[in-house]
Amino acid sequence: MNQGASHGRRVRRNRPQHRPGPLPHRMGGRGSSGDLVAGWKPNPETQAECEGTSPANGSVPDTVARGVVIRRARVISEPVSDYIRWEQDVTHANVTAGEEVRWLPRRRATAVALPGNDFWLFDDDLLRVHHFSGDGAVVEDEITADPEAVKLCSAAFEAVWERAIPHHRYEA
Repeated sequence: MNQGASHGRRVRRNRPQHRPGPLPHRMGGRGSSGDLVAGWKPNPETQAECEGTSPANGSVPDTVARGVVIRRARVISEPVSDYIRWEQDVTHANVTAGEEVRWLPRRRATAVALPGNDFWLFDDDLLRVHHFSGDGAVVEDEITADPEAVKLCSAAFEAVWERAIPHHRYEA
């Protein structure tokens, strides 16, 4: 469930300087936030379990090893919900796998034109847009190379990235 967070990912393959790299995959489907955080409490065992079972555990390290840069930015509401605390805790697995992750509190996003949907941006020319229902369940993903949508999402991601707090420094 997408409670209080917007996500953008930029994936860039190892290409010549004029073609920056892409963003990663999105971790599995989303159920209700209650399903995801039931019984969760932040602790080293939770992080170790996530590292062993996360889809990021296999595909992200392999992708990063090929020279792909994977950056994930999360725009979040504060005070954070239990869901965001859970996301922050399990993000350790993504970072360990090779993703760069940053968090941007909404109060620091006022001057950023944000797209209306979560997305992945690949090589500055392809978008995977995530559409969610009102309760946060995935409805569908849309793939588009529309130049205006790509330009908007790319600019928004970079603006968020430069204002956001690196994962290791953000405290919910």
